[in-house]
Amino acid sequence: MKIEHICETLRKENVIQSKNIHFKKLNGGSSSEVYLVDNTYVVKLNKKEVIEEEVNFLQKYQGVKMLPKLIYTNLAEAYLVYEFKKGDTCYPRKNKQLLLEDLVNNFINKYEMVSSNQTWGWSSSPTDSWHRFLLDRVIDAKEMLKDKLLDNDFSIILTLINKKEKENNDAYYIHGDCGVHNFIFHNNKLSAVIDPTPVYGEPIYDLIYAFCSSPDDLTKETIEAASSHLIKGNKSGRDLYEDVTIGLFLRLATCLRHHPADFEDYMKSWKYWREIVAK
Repeated sequence: MKIEHICETLRKENVIQSKNIHFKKLNGGSSSEVYLVDNTYVVKLNKKEVIEEEVNFLQKYQGVKMLPKLIYTNLAEAYLVYEFKKGDTCYPRKNKQLLLEDLVNNFINKYEMVSSNQTWGWSSSPTDSWHRFLLDRVIDAKEMLKDKLLDNDFSIILTLINKKEKENNDAYYIHGDCGVHNFIFHNNKLSAVIDPTPVYGEPIYDLIYAFCSSPDDLTKETIEAASSHLIKGNKSGRDLYEDVTIGLFLRLATCLRHHPADFEDYMKSWKYWREIVAK
């Protein structure tokens, strides 16, 4: 699908009023094709099922100011249009604690519970439990990390994951890819969250995902301060530390795939958190 054809469709549908439409291609991540149109709209193309999942999320949380407003959808041609949010994705490594607190107060605390706790994991391919979803992700990460970590590291993570089997928490409809790479910053402040990959899970999963998505300030004090603002699914103490350790393990594998230069910094944090949960 060519952007010229899409722009002409948007003009005919009165989504765009100008006769001379200007567009430029943006960095759309690993799979999406993304364009900025007239400095006002973002056009995003991907597989139909991916677009549909994002549309569902944006429609569900259309009143949340941190999310861009959905303007137009064409599932038949696999694209959506949403409002352009001023700013950029360059994460200013200044105060992660304030960033996370802002994220919790203005985004994560807006999440809604799903109607049935029998559905967990990716909304596009759910599983029957949160434990199963996390275990599958850990198994994938283990394969990626097999030459980087000790056998004892894997044993620690499996022990923590297996404790999840006994939990009976509520499932919420959450972002699923809530990292700094999907944050828009304006005047050095968080202004928007984009590109959801929706998950039925615990709100704290998105907080920990954000916490671990950059290697700076991965301290106990930072995540404790941010978690204290959660009004849905808040955790503290050892329960929080164990969830962070699982999240950091998953992040180690992601780092190797996409940001290998950060791996040594993450390993320092891994040793720090491994000692915390070992006590």
